[in-house]
Amino acid sequence: MDFLEPQDEHFGYAGFADFLDGKKPLVRRAEILFDEEIGALRIIAPQQRERRWPFQAIREIPDQAGRDMLVLGCLDEPLARLMVDEADAIRHILRRCPELHRRPPAQGQRRLVGWAAAALASVALIIFGLVPILANQLAGFIPPEGERALGDATYEQIREALSESGFQPLPVCSGAKGREALGQMQAGLTEGVDLPYPLTVTVLDHPMVNAFALPGGRVVFFRGLIEEAGAAEEVAAVLAHEIGHVAARDPTRIALRSAGSVGVLGLVLGDFAGGAVVLFLAERLIEASYSQEAEATADAFAAERLAAAGVRPDALARFFRRLQKKHGDADGIVAHFLSHPRLAERIASAEGTAAPGETRPILGKAEWAALRQICD
Repeated sequence: MDFLEPQDEHFGYAGFADFLDGKKPLVRRAEILFDEEIGALRIIAPQQRERRWPFQAIREIPDQAGRDMLVLGCLDEPLARLMVDEADAIRHILRRCPELHRRPPAQGQRRLVGWAAAALASVALIIFGLVPILANQLAGFIPPEGERALGDATYEQIREALSESGFQPLPVCSGAKGREALGQMQAGLTEGVDLPYPLTVTVLDHPMVNAFALPGGRVVFFRGLIEEAGAAEEVAAVLAHEIGHVAARDPTRIALRSAGSVGVLGLVLGDFAGGAVVLFLAERLIEASYSQEAEATADAFAAERLAAAGVRPDALARFFRRLQKKHGDADGIVAHFLSHPRLAERIASAEGTAAPGETRPILGKAEWAALRQICD
């Protein structure tokens, strides 16, 4: 093809540049004509059809040339490239192409969005579907001694983490009469209950108002909970609730689910700045979604055991109401990060299980006083 001579007045400038058609790895020296009448850059290369790139569609390809060269592409031909090194031609391109530095639209956005949505759905299915199923299955295969070892290791870590001195683990409350009273309460609540392993109840000398069950039959109370209780029956209600977790082997299941979920998220999110925080918040949300059902089931178990021991089941509601009055309830997004259902819901449920009939104290006055002084 013969190069054209820019004799027509509508040709603003004519020069030369290197052209790649995007199909063959062959660079051709092409004539370029700025056709003002049609508003396009005409590219005429040997053994090639003439290209007409509209000024509006020409884009600079960044980071592929030095300061003395422009590498251009066109929206109509995404693979073709025009390499301009003549100074006059570069000035004309900068003046004639208003969208030169505008980034071209991403190709296949809908497909990328679809792939991303499918990936998120797959991760969600693994975390909220597959991991719980596997955790429930694996929990049945872990031998009791393995669960006990896991619970003991976690227990020691908690003692070290909450230690105020930083040198000695958190003290264990060991008042003899208090321990005897706690054993009496435990015996009354576990009579006739078939537990998967022996129960070990420990009180730690810490003001936190909390109690929890660990894998292997270990139940931990904090001194603050016993001090917060207004009667022995309220402590018994909390203990019965934690025994419900032990009977259902909830701690082992929840530990496996959380570990599996966080492991999957770690593979997806990788090790990046702030990733540890994301994993922690995700783990708390996942644990909450698992344990709320377990907590409601343990509440029902506690109501049955209290009734069997001759204690009004609404003792649990009285304790919850006391906590609600002093500490309030969780609203908004904070509620999603709680590992327990809202106190208001638990109070209503516990009050609904209250049954009339003859009741008796779970402990005598002397035993209750001894339990309150177990850490002295």
